[in-house]
Amino acid sequence: MTDLKIIECPRDAMQGLHDFIPTETKIQYINSLLKCGFDTIDFGSFVSAKAIPQLRDTAEVLNKLELNNSTSKLLAIVANERGAQDACNFQEIQYLGFPFSVSETFQERNTNSSIEESLIRVEAIQNLAIQNNKELVLYLSMGFGNPYGDEWNSDIVIQWSELLYSKLDVKIQALSDTIGVATIDSIEQLFKALIPALPNVEFGAHLHTVQEKAKDIVKAAYSAGCRRFDSAIKGFGGCPMATDDLTGNMPTEKMLEWFNENNIHTGVNHTEFNNSMSLALSVFPN
Repeated sequence: MTDLKIIECPRDAMQGLHDFIPTETKIQYINSLLKCGFDTIDFGSFVSAKAIPQLRDTAEVLNKLELNNSTSKLLAIVANERGAQDACNFQEIQYLGFPFSVSETFQERNTNSSIEESLIRVEAIQNLAIQNNKELVLYLSMGFGNPYGDEWNSDIVIQWSELLYSKLDVKIQALSDTIGVATIDSIEQLFKALIPALPNVEFGAHLHTVQEKAKDIVKAAYSAGCRRFDSAIKGFGGCPMATDDLTGNMPTEKMLEWFNENNIHTGVNHTEFNNSMSLALSVFPN
C-alpha cells in the first residue's frame, strides 16, 4: 500500500486540442487508463460546450467506461453550480473539481466570474457535493504566479487556502502552476508552509512544466510533504484559458521514473501503463 496518490488527467490533456477527438477514441483511451491503477482519473468536465468544445461528450464517455474492474476513482471538472448539478447526476463520479484562481484576471478568463463570485460558487458546489456524497477538489490556479501583473506572493496563496478550509471546509486543495512558472524554492516554500498549518487538508500538486524540469519539481514537492500529484502521459495538454502557448502537463512517465528511482511505491501497473502510453500516441497529435 502507499499513501501516494497519482491523478492521471486525460481531461487536461485533451481539453485544449482544436480537432475533436472521436468519442469512441476517448472511451478506449480512458478505459485503458482505468486498468493502470491510478488513484483517480480526471476524465472529463461538465462545463459549457462553447467554452470547451472538446469535452462536450463527457456524459456519453462516462456511460461507456469500464469501471467494475478498476480501483480508480473518477473526477470531473465543473465551473459553476449548474455543472456541479450535472455531474452529481452520475453516481460513478467521486470528485468534483473546481478551478479557484488567486489571480483575479485568470478567474474572469477561466470561469467568467470574479474571485468573490467564485467563493459563492465554491460554497454552492461544496453543498451539492456533500448532499450527493461526493468530495470537492479545489485547484488553487495561478498558485505560483501569473502573467497578468496581478499581485502574487506566497502569503496570498496561504491566506486563500486557509479561508477555503476554515469557511467552506475544502479538504482537498491542489496548488496549480497553471503556466509553468513554479520554481524549486516556491514549491518547497508553499508546501512546507501549508501542510503543517492545515493538517486536515490533503494538498496536491498540479504542475505544468517542460520535460527537462519534471523530476526536479516532483522531488521538490514530494520532499516538502506533498503526496498527491496530477499528471498526464507525455505531458500532453495544458490550460486553454491561460496563455496562447500551452505549457505542458507534468509528464506521468517522468514522474513515475523519479518515484521508481527512489523506491517509492506508486501502485501503478507498468504493463498496463505502457499500453496506455502506446495508445496515447494515436490519440494525441505529436
